[in-house]
Amino acid sequence: MSSIRRALQSLLIFALVMTPLISNAADPVKHEFVIRNFVTECGAVLPEARLVYGTYGTLNTARDNVVLLPSHYMARLTGYEWLIRSDAAPDLALDPSKLFLVTTELFGNGSSSSPSNTPAPFDGPRFPVMTIRDNVEAVHRLLVEDLKVDHVKGVVGFSMGAQQAFQWAVSYPSFMDRIVATAGTAKTYGHGIVRLEGQISAIEADPVFAAGDYTKPPANGLRAFGMVWAGWLFSQEWWRKELWRGTERGDSLPAVIDFFRTRFIPGADANNLILQMRTWQSNDVGATAPFRGDVEAALRSIKVPVLYMPSETDLYFPIGDARYEASFIPGVQFTPIPSLWGHTAGAASNPADKKFLNEAIASFLGT
Repeated sequence: MSSIRRALQSLLIFALVMTPLISNAADPVKHEFVIRNFVTECGAVLPEARLVYGTYGTLNTARDNVVLLPSHYMARLTGYEWLIRSDAAPDLALDPSKLFLVTTELFGNGSSSSPSNTPAPFDGPRFPVMTIRDNVEAVHRLLVEDLKVDHVKGVVGFSMGAQQAFQWAVSYPSFMDRIVATAGTAKTYGHGIVRLEGQISAIEADPVFAAGDYTKPPANGLRAFGMVWAGWLFSQEWWRKELWRGTERGDSLPAVIDFFRTRFIPGADANNLILQMRTWQSNDVGATAPFRGDVEAALRSIKVPVLYMPSETDLYFPIGDARYEASFIPGVQFTPIPSLWGHTAGAASNPADKKFLNEAIASFLGT
């Protein structure tokens, strides 16, 4: 009996250890990884950098079935479920019954370390600007130290997630088999920086903002931010054809305007919004050592195959910028998304784009 009891205890311990690494597609398991004395690229040292991440599926014994899905602007763990197969969606590209999917949350989203949840001296507007490289370095440590993973099958990213995918390919050129970047570029160029500065200025113009030391949300600034954001999110033709009809945003133009003014990112903290925009503005793979600001050299250094999928009507990341970058990437498959849905096409915001993305990504990854 004692040997049977010991065997049962061993099975129970194994089950308890493995349970956090198993989940259904609709229900990612949430984890937190803490880095002590994290040194940021700007030289600040965070006593504790907290990184929230989620997992779908089961990590196999060889730990070689991992696909990384880094988050986009203010996104949560479920931001890639348009790619993750389930009983209700059997045709999607990433199958958690075979793959171990890791979704991460960017610094500044209010869950990972952010201006809103970090104690002094890094609270509020004193939180350091975190670069895309800072986020990639933290996730690299998460994978290697927490999950004991030293190689992934792929990195798939939308928007700021695409920025991270490119940075992975430059910073860790042999860490993954391939990358996918949808609706995002390897550098934020001048026009994108100006656009983001306008959105930041909309928040900062509210007197309640008080240079980031507000005692209540700067409601007027947040409403203005939402309206500025709305003007860039979709294509002009999307608005002319009233493709907002039938969406959650409303069935009349006044309703859509009200949605963006009042419910665009509900409950978001103003300093968090600004922090991630500063991260976005500073993105540049060319600033990675040893490239000394040469984005073309950094792109030429990419060794893995790249599926580059800009949206044909993206106003955030214009297709011309993407085409320019693609010309320097040795193993690039350049596949624009033929969509009127602007930036959101890169995250499957409508059935046609969802089908196009999943078919292209599944073919490229061999899933």
